[in-house]
Amino acid sequence: MKKPAPRNALYAQSGGVSAVINASACGVIETALRSKHIGKVYAGRHGIIGALTEDLIDVGRESAATIRALKHTPAGAFGSARFKLKSIEQNRAEYERLIEVFRAHDIGYFFYNGGNDSMDTALKVSQIGAALGYPVTCVGVPKTVDNDLPHTDCCPGFGSVAKYVAVSTREAALDVASMARTSTRVFVLEVMGRHAGWIAAAGGLAGKGAAEPPHLILFPEVPFEQQKFLARVQECVEAYGYCVIVVSEGAAYADGKFLADAGTRDAFGHTQLGGVAPLVANMVREAHGYKYHWAVADYLQRAARHIASRVDVDQAYAVGRAAVELAVRGVNAVMPTLVRKSSRPYKWVIGHVPLSEVANKEKKLPPDYIREDGFGITAACRRYLEPLIAGEAYPPYRDGLPDYVHIRGVGVRRKLKAEFKV
Repeated sequence: MKKPAPRNALYAQSGGVSAVINASACGVIETALRSKHIGKVYAGRHGIIGALTEDLIDVGRESAATIRALKHTPAGAFGSARFKLKSIEQNRAEYERLIEVFRAHDIGYFFYNGGNDSMDTALKVSQIGAALGYPVTCVGVPKTVDNDLPHTDCCPGFGSVAKYVAVSTREAALDVASMARTSTRVFVLEVMGRHAGWIAAAGGLAGKGAAEPPHLILFPEVPFEQQKFLARVQECVEAYGYCVIVVSEGAAYADGKFLADAGTRDAFGHTQLGGVAPLVANMVREAHGYKYHWAVADYLQRAARHIASRVDVDQAYAVGRAAVELAVRGVNAVMPTLVRKSSRPYKWVIGHVPLSEVANKEKKLPPDYIREDGFGITAACRRYLEPLIAGEAYPPYRDGLPDYVHIRGVGVRRKLKAEFKV
């Protein structure tokens, strides 16, 4: 009896990208292309939207050198999207469309590279596939700079952002310190982190001891008290001549209202945030009259592949490779995890966890990682963070600039007549 041909695989990127998401793509694609259990390898153009609209990329048409170079290229090489599938009960048509596309292209493996919401999508696709009589092996590939996925020691993308923020805080602080006598006294750096203060905490690696910046960190986990904050800023300026502050975009008051609530919502239904750094800086100016500067790390922090953490790059590739290895073994509806075995020296292995245990769940900064006064990190937090920013993985340079790669992006011939609008 003739054995059935290997089924094809689809990889897609989701949500905000990172400096190392393409390293995970590299891990998935190289492993899938080598596997005798997988036929062709496709990618969704702009994530799940590409899958819904049958806009697929034939990854096999890319050169081995291009796929290899993804490991040192930032952002989403195949295009990402902020698009949250509704529940199956709310919009069954979206899931039926996905299965229709999968069936048309004989896709038996789906690798979804993203964060909390993306793991929920992968879980739902695995469920609807079985319900509609077209089983699909779905494996989530973890990615989020926010580091807030549970059941994994850290999330690929975070280590490089942490390194960028720690380095930027240290360098900016040296600048401010050198000019503080006659110029800027207060510097505020705004970093990402809606509900979890992992990135803000990474700024704390820039210095050690009360006199070394950052002098204050504002975490989402610690309710903001304006008078306490202003008093501490004044103490620092009087004691050290200047004050450096790292503030998470998700800093909030005790009632849960974000300091920087813009009054709008993003594609996932989250409150749109922005501008907490100038808001905090103006509080200081109005209270104390200090000259200030502020900066928003924004996309710079998550796109900074030139200063990526070697550990982060290695882990991003490893979870991509592990996702395929799990899938071809028949392990379904799971996400590879990073399991810490020791911190000094840092040792880690790959595990996995059911998607149901990570979908739509957040891991916040533990209380014992936040200093008692609420404005800094503890030794335990430093022990956790330091290994994640270790090592350098510089990209190749040409003419003084990083030499990043662009995919050809050859499309797969459409097989369905009906179009699907998103």
